[in-house]
Amino acid sequence: MSATDTEPRIEPATIEDLPQLVELLLALFSEEEDFRPDKSKQEHGLRLILEQPNRGRIFVLRTDHKVIGMVNLLFTISTAEGGLVVLMEDVIVHPQHRRQGYGGRLLEHAIEFAREKRFRRITLLTDRISAESQAFFQKHGFQFSKMIPMRLVFDEA
Repeated sequence: MSATDTEPRIEPATIEDLPQLVELLLALFSEEEDFRPDKSKQEHGLRLILEQPNRGRIFVLRTDHKVIGMVNLLFTISTAEGGLVVLMEDVIVHPQHRRQGYGGRLLEHAIEFAREKRFRRITLLTDRISAESQAFFQKHGFQFSKMIPMRLVFDEA
């Protein structure tokens, strides 16, 4: 961060942030075993959220010149909880800006947003092999579930 930058701030993402958000996701998905970076898919998915705020919110951590982190909150309904819940995805801070507390700030912002909007729960998936990632979320109050994730991925037509 240069001397002219102010302290990074957290704001809702805008469509103008799309190219920088895609770059962050490409970095994230290159680190995760379950996903393959695909610029067009990441751009399309982000655009769907940004253009339909009733589906979710993306919050960014930005300096005066650059988006350096993001968190993606998707909204759905839980019959178990009897109300709206959040599926949190894409918690990432640019590699050059890690270990400065920014991930924690993004996560706390997401949690506070969900509390204020009266969501009943936040669910996330984290890498099974990353004890560091698991410890990070546990430090912020997340607990392991007895449920295990399963998925069915459809091939593109």
